[in-house]
Amino acid sequence: MHFAYSLPVRATRVYRIALSIFFFVQGLVFASWASRIPDIKTNLGLSDAALGGLLLALPAGQLAGMGLSGYLVARFGSRIIMLISGFLYPGALLLLGAAPSVLMLAGSLVIFGLCANLMNIAANTQAVGVEMLYRRSILASFHGLWSLAGFTGGLVGGLMVAQQQTPFVHYCIIFSVSVMLAVAAGRYLLPRDVSKKDKAARIFVKPDKNIVVLGLITFACMICEGTMFDWSGVYFEQVVHAPVTWSRLGFIAFMSTMAGGRFVADHFITRFGTRRILQFSGLVILTGLLLAVIFPYLVTSTIGFLLVGMGVAAVVPMSYSLAGRSKTIQPGVALAMVSSIGFLGFLLGPPLIGFVAEGYGLRWSFTLIAVLGLGTTLLAGSLKQQE
Repeated sequence: MHFAYSLPVRATRVYRIALSIFFFVQGLVFASWASRIPDIKTNLGLSDAALGGLLLALPAGQLAGMGLSGYLVARFGSRIIMLISGFLYPGALLLLGAAPSVLMLAGSLVIFGLCANLMNIAANTQAVGVEMLYRRSILASFHGLWSLAGFTGGLVGGLMVAQQQTPFVHYCIIFSVSVMLAVAAGRYLLPRDVSKKDKAARIFVKPDKNIVVLGLITFACMICEGTMFDWSGVYFEQVVHAPVTWSRLGFIAFMSTMAGGRFVADHFITRFGTRRILQFSGLVILTGLLLAVIFPYLVTSTIGFLLVGMGVAAVVPMSYSLAGRSKTIQPGVALAMVSSIGFLGFLLGPPLIGFVAEGYGLRWSFTLIAVLGLGTTLLAGSLKQQE
């Protein structure tokens, strides 16, 4: 992989630590929301169907903010947008915790999704710049911190439930901690984005072939991620016939290797290059899902889901890294484009599983997702020129 950046390298470690804190805040905020969904559902008296429909407001807000986030980051720079979103994103939690009605909660979720995307694009634009300072792959480790923060947020949420704290009190605590961390780290963010592109790159431009391919690679990966998030437990219950106490084992296995894989992925990316790792990732995803489909037993399915987590771990970070180094498009805009295409996979995967399962069963649904996951391998071949 080729890296080049004009900023001095003396503060690279400081930049990395500061940005790591913001990635951790991102994961902590999202996990805090997710950990209290059952309580908010009960408080508002929502049925399962009503909750499912309501939760669509979050991705709707994220999708609506894709283009806006790319424009704002390109126009004002990722640092200022990161500082603003570092306050707005955890602040949106307070709206969720205080929402007195379904309508207010839906509106708050749209705002929450907008803020989440704004912070995501700014954070990954910063990450591309810091990676160029290091002259080697480090972006996957930032995403690993997001996953680690997800575990932390889940544990804190469980503690809050055990202490019988309301979601609003819980969210006030998370808001306070997040803002303090953001204020402490904000002064050490990368001061400007990739400088050599400032004059040549444009904000409003059609995505080129590489950006489209990267978006499709991200789509292929995120359709697998969405499946694991929403259907892994159901698969273990209905196909594996796991005992109730073990029904979440598949999801835990997937999350553990996805998070752990992101902390070691950078070493292999630097050594073997993005194209080879992307090709390998698609094969691992395919192998893991087919193992769970062909041998739907507790041990084999758990191993299969471990492999899926390993396979998806580095795909999104690699795609973002390559998009952020586009020679024709501003980093924030390129990241927004890739995110938009990829995020559709996260949205479409779970419903697609349900439709196919209704007619043919869950095993055929997971087989289809396995084939789509292989798209990462097939598409990576056209990225040789970006190495």
